[in-house]
Amino acid sequence: MNSEELKLMIGKAHSLQPVIMIGQAGLTDPVLNEIELALNNHELIKIKVRAERDTRKLIQEAIIAATNAELIQSIGQVIVIYRKKPEVEPKKKKQGSRRRDY
Repeated sequence: MNSEELKLMIGKAHSLQPVIMIGQAGLTDPVLNEIELALNNHELIKIKVRAERDTRKLIQEAIIAATNAELIQSIGQVIVIYRKKPEVEPKKKKQGSRRRDY
């Protein structure tokens, strides 16, 4: 991602609210599943991490590694990550005999 795209993403993220909150339990499998789901639906998400600075950094790195997302921004307790949606093949129409009743 080049600097122009990064600036654009930061601008888009500015108005977003955090969709995931990570608290005392830390980064668990259900939380990772929710992050995956949010990335699949939105591409660009904010995550709020309630932890000490060192722990936040470790959680941030674990999220990036587990989701193959890109870190866009990290300010205080909020991180912004981006992952492009997977390409979906268009559905093919079934070619079958059409039955008409007259």
